[in-house]
Amino acid sequence: MKNILLIITLLIFSAHLSAKTDKYRLTLRDNPSNSMVIAWNQVSGNEPVVYYGTTDHKQDWSKYAMSAKPDRHVDYAEMNNNFVRLHHLTPNTAYYFVIKDSEGLSERFWFKTTPWDTGERISLIAGGDSRSNPDARRNANLMVSKLRPHAILFGGDMTVSGEPHEWQEWLNDWQLTISPDGRMYPVIAARGNHEKNNEMIVNIFDVPHKSVYYAITIGNNLMRTYVLNTEISIAGNQTAWLKEDLALNRDKQVWRIAQYHKPMRPHVASKREGDGQYAEWAGLFYDEKVQLVVECDAHTVKSTWPIRPSTGPKSEEGFVRHKNGTVYVGEGCWGAPIRPDDDAKSWTRDHGSFNQFKWIFVDNKSMELRTIKVDNAKEVGYVPNDDPFFIPENLDIWSPKNGAVVKIKK
Repeated sequence: MKNILLIITLLIFSAHLSAKTDKYRLTLRDNPSNSMVIAWNQVSGNEPVVYYGTTDHKQDWSKYAMSAKPDRHVDYAEMNNNFVRLHHLTPNTAYYFVIKDSEGLSERFWFKTTPWDTGERISLIAGGDSRSNPDARRNANLMVSKLRPHAILFGGDMTVSGEPHEWQEWLNDWQLTISPDGRMYPVIAARGNHEKNNEMIVNIFDVPHKSVYYAITIGNNLMRTYVLNTEISIAGNQTAWLKEDLALNRDKQVWRIAQYHKPMRPHVASKREGDGQYAEWAGLFYDEKVQLVVECDAHTVKSTWPIRPSTGPKSEEGFVRHKNGTVYVGEGCWGAPIRPDDDAKSWTRDHGSFNQFKWIFVDNKSMELRTIKVDNAKEVGYVPNDDPFFIPENLDIWSPKNGAVVKIKK
């Protein structure tokens, strides 16, 4: 009888320790050197609090130096999405946290802020289109957990149609991006055409603008990342804001990157040309020295040589190669159906057709881009936390005819 009572007591105690939270993610509204958004679904219980600090106290919540309550919560996709917006963080520093509510504690997670010093290097993953093939999506997510980037640029089309069960499945799969030691990685999210409205991105990722176009500076002045929205009007308010922000930040950042969903010049013949984007953005990117653009939607693989807009005799589809032009990469392949790479241009550097994302190293002298094939994610080793640019065992880096590394020099 005593043994039965002990078992029952242990079960009750164990249940009390497990907070009724799930679907954890980190997102960004501001500079990841000194801010972070911690998000989750509150399954049950109430009064959740994030306890956090720079010392790892595991699940001993009372020892963490700081605490924060949700800044926002929204019932969406049949989830109670909670967002804690942390500010005044120290750059290049590990932060550990737990979520405590009226029913118990979450696991202990952690993240690392990006460096502030422009001389430091950062690591990014960029891709999108994860909507249809769960196995490929999970492989890509698992690869994130192994490459340990400072941030993830995700270019939209997370789900097929944004139904509640699809978002819940997507977020469950996203837990594979969490490394075995509990480290998490923030998302800079864009909207795709399979997100039916802007609210989906706002309510799942807490992005800083209701129309889902915004900019985030990384570090002191290393990079400014522009997230644009191809599912609303290109001309008008969006491009007016982009012109103003590029002008205000001219000469302030070493690098400028843009990400959006639909490509200007897709490398799949069946896809419609992005003439509206070309008219509004192509010249602007060149004039304001946007060095890299990440596109999605076509579900194929491409990287271009540096190019600038031109309608001259040597141009093709409105571009020519130019040493000071913009490099365009993409186009999706995080789990959406792969399409043939059947529309290469004279200024295309390399193209292919497989599940992949881009792994990008950035410092104040150059950007290095590698295309990572994700299907063998289970066989790939882990990047050490103290060496984020280490190439792990069995990593399948695409090596096309023009080389495995696309290098953009400042």
